[in-house]
Amino acid sequence: MAKSYKQEKPNNAHEYLIIGSGMSGMALAAILAKEGKKCLVLERHYEPGGFTHTFKRRNYEWDVGVHYVGQVHRNGSTLDRMFKYITDGSLEWAEMDDVYDRIFIGEESFDFVKGTKNFIASLKEQFPDSADQDAIDQYMDIMQKAVRSVRGLFATRAVPKFLVRLIGGFLSKKSKYYSQQTTKQVLTSITDNSKLIAVLTGQLGDYGLPPGQSSFLMHAMLAHHYLNGGSYPVGGSSSIFKSIEPVIEAAGGAVFISAEVDSILVEGGKATGVMMADGTLIKAEKIISSTGIHNTYNTLLRNQPAAHTIANKLNELKPSTGHLCLYVGFDQPQSELRLPKTNFWVYPEHPDHDDNFAAYYQDPTHAEFPLVYISFPSAKDPDFENRYPGRSTVEVITLGDYEQFEAWEDSDWKNRGYEYETLKENIAQRLLEVLYKKLPHLQGKVDYYELSTPLSTKNFVNYQQGEIYGLAHTPERFKSEDLSVYTPIKNLFLTGQDLISCGVAGALMGAMTTAIVLQGRGIMKKIMTKSP
Repeated sequence: MAKSYKQEKPNNAHEYLIIGSGMSGMALAAILAKEGKKCLVLERHYEPGGFTHTFKRRNYEWDVGVHYVGQVHRNGSTLDRMFKYITDGSLEWAEMDDVYDRIFIGEESFDFVKGTKNFIASLKEQFPDSADQDAIDQYMDIMQKAVRSVRGLFATRAVPKFLVRLIGGFLSKKSKYYSQQTTKQVLTSITDNSKLIAVLTGQLGDYGLPPGQSSFLMHAMLAHHYLNGGSYPVGGSSSIFKSIEPVIEAAGGAVFISAEVDSILVEGGKATGVMMADGTLIKAEKIISSTGIHNTYNTLLRNQPAAHTIANKLNELKPSTGHLCLYVGFDQPQSELRLPKTNFWVYPEHPDHDDNFAAYYQDPTHAEFPLVYISFPSAKDPDFENRYPGRSTVEVITLGDYEQFEAWEDSDWKNRGYEYETLKENIAQRLLEVLYKKLPHLQGKVDYYELSTPLSTKNFVNYQQGEIYGLAHTPERFKSEDLSVYTPIKNLFLTGQDLISCGVAGALMGAMTTAIVLQGRGIMKKIMTKSP
């Protein structure tokens, strides 16, 4: 069980010190633990797990970031083997319905059905025109080619910078065509049907950018990730951390919560430890930051001139979007409410996502939400009824512009004042209207609701603009040669979703990339052959 830094201080007997207990930090600690390494994981929040943690209110529980994960239910897949390896096979997954995502464009709905052949057949049934069907075939072909190209690009994240300059262009050559075009550029080259494009990009909320801004490589990876459906962790998303922590502890490691790191200590050009917010010094042989590129270079290394040059370059990469999440509780069981396991993606009738994004960011108070994502965690988790009998939960999520809430950034959580609470209530009611429109039988049955804003994300996860996906997944991000496990400081390394891509899968692959740097390429073979 994670220890409280307020009650107990860690010792200096750990080989590796990892800052941040999100998916990447805890996965890396588990991989290293399997190699017999003692890892100390420091988490500033009072709950471990980063975006995988859950929170409770009035006998309800919601996840804060894990809404579904692809490929984990496919026995022998890379993600399946990785999770089995870092949890000793203790983490269980529950598959969602065959229709894992339902895309609404105005009043029309379009189903994403699990299985590549089923996915294609369903799309073609919904778009019977021969030109659209040809475009769907082209889309599937180019998606597969893009995904096959990523290995070389991400290999550049695991080599020193001088090698990136020498061979980086060769390694990433195949992926450049896909990473340096926007999703809109690629899709408009194969179809002029704006509704088809809107549907194909209907999962864009999973990386937070409209087609005209996102790298097609990011879109392809995300869409491909879910082709065989989605799954949800049995016992809720906090089960991820609970299943990983014993592996860390078995090697003599530990996880501390409420443990805020103020800065990384550098002596003679080498990272030697961290200074905690309370002034305590903790030493370790190697330091790994899983707190995000901007947090690491701009905050933890703010006093290190050796990091300033690369920090200035990386600051040119924009953060991803923030989000607003309405957590809704019902004091009725799943059997009565008939909540689906299918995710709903709700978009305006106008099928141009870029136009809708632009209108919303210009006037978020009055413009129509450019997307609303509705998730049903209590329906996805077969254990929910056992933990919370007679209860059900829903999450209704949309984009959140940090500027809309910036005036309250210096106020305290739960004490931001009347105007802030009024703004939140207006947004909450608008999101409830979207929910009731899709599931009218829920109206009048809500027992509890609470809205989080980008300020909540900043407060708990420490992303300075309240971003949920780290760096924005633009062509510029994938072009950068400065995103790397390596830093200018010896014995300081990076991991996290900024290395590879966002989400559980992206963060997990970030952990693997860092593990390869620290322990050698043989670590991947161990995971693929020695998983339980």
